[in-house]
Amino acid sequence: MSDIIKNITDEIIDQYLYADESKRPWIIGFSGGKDSTVMLQLVWKAISQIKELTGIVKRDIYVICNDTMVENPVITEYVYRVLDKIEQAAVEQDIPIKVIKTIPRLEDSFWVNLIGRGYPAPNNAFRWCTERLKIKPTSRFLIEQIDEFGEAIILIGTRTAESAQRAKSMKKHAIKGKRLTKHPTQPNTYMYAPIRSLSLEEVWYVINTMESPWGSDNAELFQIYSDASADDYECPTVVTNKEHKSCGQSRFGCWVCTVVKEDKSMSALIDNGLTWLTPLLKFRNQLAAERNIIEHRMPERRNGTAAINGMGPYYPWYRAKVLERLFETQKEIQKEKPHVELITNQELVAIQTIWYRDFIFNQKVSELYRKAYKINLDMKDQNEKHEKELELLKKSCEDNPTDFDLIQELLTLQKNKSLLNRKRGLKEDLMKRLEFALN
Repeated sequence: MSDIIKNITDEIIDQYLYADESKRPWIIGFSGGKDSTVMLQLVWKAISQIKELTGIVKRDIYVICNDTMVENPVITEYVYRVLDKIEQAAVEQDIPIKVIKTIPRLEDSFWVNLIGRGYPAPNNAFRWCTERLKIKPTSRFLIEQIDEFGEAIILIGTRTAESAQRAKSMKKHAIKGKRLTKHPTQPNTYMYAPIRSLSLEEVWYVINTMESPWGSDNAELFQIYSDASADDYECPTVVTNKEHKSCGQSRFGCWVCTVVKEDKSMSALIDNGLTWLTPLLKFRNQLAAERNIIEHRMPERRNGTAAINGMGPYYPWYRAKVLERLFETQKEIQKEKPHVELITNQELVAIQTIWYRDFIFNQKVSELYRKAYKINLDMKDQNEKHEKELELLKKSCEDNPTDFDLIQELLTLQKNKSLLNRKRGLKEDLMKRLEFALN
């Protein structure tokens, strides 16, 4: 293993110093999981040797971590502690590594779309979450770097041994004779996978034997994976002492994920003593079970066209029910973990804004919050403003009620196109509706 580690470190040094003499920044995708942890440790080791060899490190290195805001809270707590250690160690060791944390924009967040707009829980046929929660936040940072330097290199912890599909994908984008591969979607961006040849056993060997250069305890990471491993998901692992039990290759993701049939990792964590996660698993399972109940779904899409099989977005009453259930789940979790926040105040304001623009006035975020927490959520000014607007509009159209309906349609169009960020095509759609009304 020492030879394997040395070979990978030497390759990273060669790639950094000789194979690429440009100043293109290195962007390290870091999730806090086993693969990205091993990759960053080996890159850190290589950079430290480069510093000893040359006295300087000539290019910026960014450790970028994307928080979907609905990550498994066990992982979120661990990753944020690790990121703090990385930042501190980089300063102390004078290594040009900068930590970047990205999150989705407010209009792209999971709850704003599911509870606010009524998007059904994601599945393989309508997986609206991946781009909004994961791809777009990271892409914005990449674009900033490319604008400044012209090109960028992303370091990824993917391995050919992960799966046949992964190996096929890596081979597809490979450039013959080159370590760098073209990014499949991002122009002027290349990818480098320094641990591509490592097996799962070798990854765990590195974690269990190589000291973390930023001072983290890798035994904690091993324990998280060990606790999250279901019996049918075990894998043989090279261990360093008899106390280490076999560790699975569990994958961690969003705690609300309904794309998978069941959340094995969270179930295993609960079985291994983290019982405070039980309300999250219950909420997730209920969300998945109720997804395709037609009574919960509107017959039309948000743009007014007929939905396939009459299964459009959730009805307003069901969105309110989900929010009420989320408040109760958060309250239950906070009995043991007071700092855990499942939905932010900014998201609550955005949800209420969308509801009003959808002319939903009989469901109020503040009332649902008060029902759950027995305290007021101050949204009074906003509530009164929208109610007064609707009252004034009705009064102004008393002589011609059809004008009231037309204005509502135009406002709905404006809402669909420009709420928070989208305006393309708004003018044309408004003109079509006006022409239709005049004729």
